[in-house]
Amino acid sequence: SQVAQTHLTLALTLFSCPLNMVKSKVFTELLLSHIMLASAFTIHNEQLSVPRAKTTASLGTKAINPKSLVRHGSTSLSMSPSKEEEAAEAARVEAELQHGTRQSALIIQNKGGGHGEIGFQLAKHLLSAHPSKIDSITILQDQACDPDEEPFKSYMTDLPEDKVSIVEVDLNFGMQDYQLQAILGGRDASFDYVWDNNSKGVDEGCGKAICDCAKLWDCKLFTYISSAGIYQPDDSTTFPMDEENTPIKESSGQAQFESYATSIGLPFVSFRPQYIYGVKSNKWSYIDWYFDRICNNRKLPIPGDGTQKVSLTNSKDVASLLASPLYDEEKAIEQRYFNCGTDGLVSYDDVAKLCMDVAGVSIDGKIQHYDASLGKAKFPFRLTDFYVAPNMAKEKLGWSGPKHTLKEDLKWYYELYKSRRGGLGEKDIDFSADDEVLAG
Repeated sequence: SQVAQTHLTLALTLFSCPLNMVKSKVFTELLLSHIMLASAFTIHNEQLSVPRAKTTASLGTKAINPKSLVRHGSTSLSMSPSKEEEAAEAARVEAELQHGTRQSALIIQNKGGGHGEIGFQLAKHLLSAHPSKIDSITILQDQACDPDEEPFKSYMTDLPEDKVSIVEVDLNFGMQDYQLQAILGGRDASFDYVWDNNSKGVDEGCGKAICDCAKLWDCKLFTYISSAGIYQPDDSTTFPMDEENTPIKESSGQAQFESYATSIGLPFVSFRPQYIYGVKSNKWSYIDWYFDRICNNRKLPIPGDGTQKVSLTNSKDVASLLASPLYDEEKAIEQRYFNCGTDGLVSYDDVAKLCMDVAGVSIDGKIQHYDASLGKAKFPFRLTDFYVAPNMAKEKLGWSGPKHTLKEDLKWYYELYKSRRGGLGEKDIDFSADDEVLAG
């Protein structure tokens, strides 16, 4: 198209500029912008072949992003390969495909919060537990993340550069499939497995584009990380909430995303996690609520009688669960929906007692129950039972269960808590909502 030709001409003009300009960050971003736009319009119209930026990562994890930082894989510019190079590359890829050795994964990772650690732990787990299926990973990271916070600051140090590429992009931008395809490396880029830990709806951000690209790639498995918050239990609901009988919020963005993904025929699997914690966590508020009060000699106002159960799951166990469809892809797609959490359920009072034990504080008189009709105050969990269990994943996918327990994990959690929040007192933490419910 004329638009693609214009951007290509501008890119080539910039490419011929003096060397001192090439070292400019602004120059580089501008050059990449024109290359990406030329590539995007080319893919959209399928009329023009343009040069593209390549990373040193494995084929299938190339990345172009003018607004982003490609963290792994140094980006270099090159003109179109020769016919001999193209033929050799095509032969290599074909041989790898025939022997089943080329298996790539794409993880779409949100900016942080309760699901913030999932992409990091999932990448580590896939490479260590499933090396025969996954040998290269691209993490498409929302650029709204804080690179100085965990787990994002550990991408460079903890993920192998020769196996993992990190591409930052604005995932809230409503891009089209051809634009996303360009960002991921152009029309030749494709992925065998996709894990989407970002999309909140088909019409939000790049949710639809991700589904459409995955359909184009003919991926083997598309795993969506939804949320147990999709459930809408009623008076007839028994607990733990289950995938087949508990009502869901049909109007929710996650439900609409699931509906679209299945309607276009993706090999679709959806997991519904609940409360997650981890050593590289991006959200600590669930368990911090308990330690904030214990370490400040405050009472712990717990709604109701404190027997309500909660699923608190280590992020490494969540990663293991999310990868479990690889053990039986057909069964996973057939069942489709899975709860995601530990089967080591604990009550609200249990969490309080475990935290007090690790902090060396006496339990006597510390827990105070209050009438739940007064509201949550700042309590981190729901007022009533609202929990899931991984029974379906164990039965259908052979998941072996969690390797971590809250009791053992609270030992390292408490040490991290002291380093993060040590010295914070009542002047730093607002306990006024506690005082209101405790006063009745």
